[in-house]
Amino acid sequence: MKILDIPQSGKRGVTVSQGGHYGQISRALVIPANPRSASQLAIRQHLASIAANWRTLTEEQRNAWSSMAKSRNTQSRLGQKGSMIGLQLFVQINANLMLIGQPRVTDPPVLPAFPDLVPTGLVITNTAGAIALKLVAATDVNDYTLFRASPPLSQGRSKCSDFRYLGLVPTPAQGFADVTSLYTAKFGVPPVKSKVFVQCNQNLSGFEDIPHEWSAIVPASV
Repeated sequence: MKILDIPQSGKRGVTVSQGGHYGQISRALVIPANPRSASQLAIRQHLASIAANWRTLTEEQRNAWSSMAKSRNTQSRLGQKGSMIGLQLFVQINANLMLIGQPRVTDPPVLPAFPDLVPTGLVITNTAGAIALKLVAATDVNDYTLFRASPPLSQGRSKCSDFRYLGLVPTPAQGFADVTSLYTAKFGVPPVKSKVFVQCNQNLSGFEDIPHEWSAIVPASV
């Protein structure tokens, strides 16, 4: 439930406090489900392996990661953030490289200059019951433009925080990149009148730029 209180986050006994879209909320502590799916276990194993690799670096390599990490901030929480530590940056960069099928690195990469993001919007069509999701993309995307999306949601939703990585944006054709197969492989065909939220951003050398977000409502058949 929504409450009026000082900003706070975390567990206290059987109560959890956190920020919500519309203010501070408090809820009962619930142990999250842990289905231990094959994909979950694979990611956990990979992250553990990356963290273990930290110990195999030379002291000079660890110092280089720690030096770069000082200029990289952690995710903001309750309006507060701080610089990362070398291990955090090492795991983040190599996990991002894993996402796009690139090999791990032991030395910190040079911070890239990101080009403008090519996708500029989302269009959903429904032609004789065939629903298609396409990103507006006037030119070719770079090789590592990421596509994330939400499950189908109520069209009354104005915000979404549940995005899943579905793959790389495919090559555009005639001004659109068709992401229908990426979406339906994960979530199935979205129902008519539901709303779909998507995000795109770029992954270069393990660094990601700020995601751009769009949404669209699945129309009735025409």
